[in-house]
Amino acid sequence: MKFLVTGAAGFIGFHVAQRLLARGDTVVGLDNFNNYYDVGLKEARAALLSREPGFSLVRGDIEDQSAVDRVFAEHQPARVIHLAAQAGVRYSLKNPLAYTRSNVTGFLHVLEACRTHEVEHLVYASSSSVYGGNTKVPFSEHDRVDHPVSLYAATKKANELMAHTYSHLWRLPTTGLRFFTVYGPWGRPDMALFLFTRAIVEGRPIQVFNHGHMTRDFTYIDDIVEGILRVVDKAASPDADFDAALPDPASSLAPYRVFNIGNSQPTPLMTYIEEIERQVGRVAVREYCEIQPGDVVSTSADTTELEKWVGFKPSTPIEVGVKHFVEWYRRYYNVGS
Repeated sequence: MKFLVTGAAGFIGFHVAQRLLARGDTVVGLDNFNNYYDVGLKEARAALLSREPGFSLVRGDIEDQSAVDRVFAEHQPARVIHLAAQAGVRYSLKNPLAYTRSNVTGFLHVLEACRTHEVEHLVYASSSSVYGGNTKVPFSEHDRVDHPVSLYAATKKANELMAHTYSHLWRLPTTGLRFFTVYGPWGRPDMALFLFTRAIVEGRPIQVFNHGHMTRDFTYIDDIVEGILRVVDKAASPDADFDAALPDPASSLAPYRVFNIGNSQPTPLMTYIEEIERQVGRVAVREYCEIQPGDVVSTSADTTELEKWVGFKPSTPIEVGVKHFVEWYRRYYNVGS
């Protein structure tokens, strides 16, 4: 099977491409190598993938419609895993146009190419951020998500609406995956685990927002990848029980689905920090700060629908996941204990 993985030099895309190659699939990776974070880390991921005979890398930007069209025309992927996006909640407050260009216009280019080239199944990254101001936990796909608290979240909700439109009009099977705080080796340097580990290793203070009164459904990268692969192998289909008089946000009469992928074990931020300290072997110097605009206090995933659909439930505990990250960090940056 030939897959197109957009954002293949990114954190999740890199791991997804590795797993696809390991099971014998052919992977075309598309990435623009932007400088939102350390480009060297992206180049290192891409270099590892490029060693595999089944992988080919295209340097291009989903914001460029002609570039997207060329990739589809040349490589004719059967299935697409769309992970390229402008990431980050807080950065969306500083550079909102980057989010509309990549996450909205770029996504439209991918949808159009999937339609034109009759792709079997499009799986794309949504986010737990779409739940926004919701306070009922755990978050369920059956809940309405009409109150985003960041532009990043709004663009991810827009992706789900756009995908539904294409599923309805063109019968393009689409599945959106709402990821919950993904972490692990080769992770993004702007995420808490990376920031905290680096600061603790270097003896610098860490910023603890909302004075530590936050909870996150931290989900290990291997669980995310397993969920993606299982979902992409089962194309979205119409829900025979869908009632248009009482519409369910999670499904449709169109071949459209949305699923949470989270660990379903919400962890207090302070417990997460303590586990990082334990694995690094040092106590952090903590600077307690107010909550940041766009942040939410708590996230928690209901994964019942994912389990029903593909028989999988993420389960990696933070003790295991944080340990693997810290070990990778020490190797990659050549940092001793």
